[in-house]
Amino acid sequence: MKREKLDVITFKVPESLRDAMKGIPNRSEFIRAAVIAALDNICPLCRGTGLIMPNQRPHWEEFVHDHHFEECETCNAVHVVCDRSDNKDLHHHSSD
Repeated sequence: MKREKLDVITFKVPESLRDAMKGIPNRSEFIRAAVIAALDNICPLCRGTGLIMPNQRPHWEEFVHDHHFEECETCNAVHVVCDRSDNKDLHHHSSD
């Protein structure tokens, strides 16, 4: 199987981060894994910026007409709930 070509990306880090990473045997692999994990957890709407774009605002305003935010009583995670659906308990197990 052909290996995927790797590109080199460089970035600056503070001295404290550089020092903290000194003991990591394969820093490149560690950084790749950390970036992939971070990308898996970014907000799909703002893509990690914390802001929505002006052209997203009308779509968001339409969406929130029948959605709201709620805190899970089991794990305390804040999540979006659709007002049109039965609010299913994600933590409910069939054996309970």
